[in-house]
Amino acid sequence: MEEMQSNGFDFTLINEFFAELERQGPGSAEETIRALRFVGTLASDAKIADLGCGTGFQTMVLAQNTAASITALDLYAGSIDKLNATAATRGLQDRVKGIVGSMDALPFQKEEFDLIWSEGAIGSIGFAKGLQHWHGFLKKNGYIAVTYESWFTNERPAEIEQWWLDAVPEIATIADNIAILQKTGYVPVAAFTLPESCWLDNYFLPQKARHADFLQTHAGNKAAEDLVAFMRREAELYLQYKQYYGYVFYIGKKI
Repeated sequence: MEEMQSNGFDFTLINEFFAELERQGPGSAEETIRALRFVGTLASDAKIADLGCGTGFQTMVLAQNTAASITALDLYAGSIDKLNATAATRGLQDRVKGIVGSMDALPFQKEEFDLIWSEGAIGSIGFAKGLQHWHGFLKKNGYIAVTYESWFTNERPAEIEQWWLDAVPEIATIADNIAILQKTGYVPVAAFTLPESCWLDNYFLPQKARHADFLQTHAGNKAAEDLVAFMRREAELYLQYKQYYGYVFYIGKKI
């Protein structure tokens, strides 16, 4: 989703499309839980910030697998409304609160959180910039866990390299990103790639099922047509070049 914003697509259209989907980026409940295991058991008074949360799929996974209080933040009010409604339906409204806000201007207190979480969102403000800004909102020995687009190889075909440089100019290798994590004040704890199913089954397939309804709703709207064409092209490129890149979960501990 962040790659669409970087390519200049209308913010409202993007969020309208994805607000109807369970996920706004590649991932799964299993991979969220896997990353959470590296953090260890959180106390019942622990606080988590889920940044760029979308409609909150991973927020609910975090709530169901910890006793912590969670503040989920996203720029799109429609996604936050849906997240808060889901929390209420699941009886989690006492521990889960969604708020509208920007990831690069967090409205929190310094050293407020035990864990900062972000899946598929940090690239929209920059990996290094996000890690630096968020560092001050973590308690000492607090954890950060983010997914971020990364190169799997040092070299790749020009077509896919240019596509991702246009979408996420700072995209780098896993080793480079671990070095950035360390330089911005964290001890690297873990880094692992998300499996192909997180892209194919949980991201591209639900998109494909929504394309026709979205185009019908926005019949004659070139911006909507271009957005769907971009998503279709992204799926084609992934199938062709998936051995060269993907999402990686990075977990670090604040020094």
